[in-house]
Amino acid sequence: MKKYPTYNQLNLSQISKDILDYWKEKDTFGKSISTREGKTPWVFYEGPPSANGLPGIHHVMGRTIKDIFCRYKTLQGFQVKRKAGWDTHGLPIELGVEKFLGITKEDIGNPNSKKFISVEDYNKACRKEVMKYTDKWEDVTAKMGYWVDMKDPYITYDNKYINNKNLLYKGFTIQPYSPAAGTGLSSHELNQPGCYRDVKDRTATVQFKVGGPPKGGF
Repeated sequence: MKKYPTYNQLNLSQISKDILDYWKEKDTFGKSISTREGKTPWVFYEGPPSANGLPGIHHVMGRTIKDIFCRYKTLQGFQVKRKAGWDTHGLPIELGVEKFLGITKEDIGNPNSKKFISVEDYNKACRKEVMKYTDKWEDVTAKMGYWVDMKDPYITYDNKYINNKNLLYKGFTIQPYSPAAGTGLSSHELNQPGCYRDVKDRTATVQFKVGGPPKGGF
């Protein structure tokens, strides 16, 4: 007769650790995939977090909801591989690295600058910064029991996502612009704390109607 452990009191923290240890020992997540080989796939790519920031309770809540759907589809017999990813969004990283190095966009790739930095070294610094907290993310992922394949994540800065499939097009739109960053700003970036403020601009812009050249030429 199988004996089950007796708990003298309800210790949810310890129970959670016991379950996580059991899943790790039995490779439960891996088996949830391997035992459904050949079954209809249910594709899940995690909406990638940004590893340059620390995980918070809101990430735990959001991932819990994602996990519910993946477990449900697994129980229905689908093969759910659950691919993790990292959002290596550009502008906040660039600005953070430039502030840390004490440089501006004008110094990057400019040999005449006193604070010259090559494009290669600048990109290397950005890639390092954007993955700064991956260990913290992996730790909280394991502790909350969130099943996702973090061994082979998709990383948005990887050049393999650049292709010649003619999926990109050139268009025109009116949007906020950052002179310091030398690029347009998204609504998300505008709402970052301290990123947007009203300033006075004394620039005068004058328009003249263009006519034909004067008689006799210039």
